[in-house]
Amino acid sequence: MSTSNTIMEFAHPGIRALHPYEPGKPVSELEREYGVSNALKLASNENPLGPSPMALEAARGALEQMERYPDGNGFELKDALANKHSVSPDNITLGNGSNELLELVARVFLSPDSNAVPNSVFSEHAFAVYPIVTQAVGAKAKIAKANPSSHQMPYGHDLSAIRGLIDDNTRVVFVANPNNPTGTWLASSELESFIRDVPSSVVVVIDEAYFEYVLEDEYSDSIRWIEKYPNLMVTRTFSKAYGLAGLRVGYSVTQPVLSDLLNRARQPFNVNSIAQIAALAALSDHEFINKSVSTNQNGLQQLCSAFEQLGWSYIPSVGNFICVDVGRSGAEVYEELLYKGVIVRPVANYGLPNYLRLTVGGQEENERVLKSMKDVLG
Repeated sequence: MSTSNTIMEFAHPGIRALHPYEPGKPVSELEREYGVSNALKLASNENPLGPSPMALEAARGALEQMERYPDGNGFELKDALANKHSVSPDNITLGNGSNELLELVARVFLSPDSNAVPNSVFSEHAFAVYPIVTQAVGAKAKIAKANPSSHQMPYGHDLSAIRGLIDDNTRVVFVANPNNPTGTWLASSELESFIRDVPSSVVVVIDEAYFEYVLEDEYSDSIRWIEKYPNLMVTRTFSKAYGLAGLRVGYSVTQPVLSDLLNRARQPFNVNSIAQIAALAALSDHEFINKSVSTNQNGLQQLCSAFEQLGWSYIPSVGNFICVDVGRSGAEVYEELLYKGVIVRPVANYGLPNYLRLTVGGQEENERVLKSMKDVLG
């Protein structure tokens, strides 16, 4: 047996069986491999406006102190977040993006013991990180079928189906609201009713990475329920509406007991100094957030109107992305678009083989991706 095979044999079984998360193709890689220039990337739900100007200015000023370790407790950022959400800093846990918080809750609650293999529950078509973090710690994933009629939107979460899969070994439930990649969402009343019905021994993670973009009247801020439900965990990020995806900073809001457990598991200095300072400044950049939201709403309307005129089916979305049915293999259409210098996201790994997910861009970016798709699809 070779050394490499021996190493693989002794690796954790959950890790051995994992397929690594595949991020959207970088622009530089596309231009290098396909010989194109002026490539357009609408694959990773990034903000087309770039970063918050206030965050950018603050980050530049922070560069002069890169020799210093960051504040391991994130005092100033946690204090600002606590003020914003009317909670205590003890309710806040900072993460290297909200993805790290999802990984932390899996490590804390899903690691198997000698008596049973714990499980997590989430919906079909939900964010790919949920099965990854579950499998990585050796736990079992239980996947509920989606409800095609939820809010008249196909592929939405069926909370009754999720509740039906919860058993004595369930430790975590993941609910993305709105969901990535489908853009579907859950109304406040049905979501809180679900949380109330979940056993208090099960942590309910409400993943609100796209919270700022949602303008629906029946959608509400789950953080306001934290005091009522000790098992509730709400995650947010600065990657999307604030335009700080490259700095990797997110946070969760929970009751202090749960926050304490997450903080015990996280790495020291997990959020770097520049990320903390930029995020702190971004919180005050209300003008930028308003512009991000309005740009996204205009872009969604532009794309949906074009899809309807072209007779293309799509999943109505409240995020900064939208899934469109291309009528054949999404992976093949994705590949053809690469030759035109356009990067979108195939979503066959989410159970949507004929769909592509498009990030909502600015007006000219949206026009370009629509033209390229029309050229490919005829």
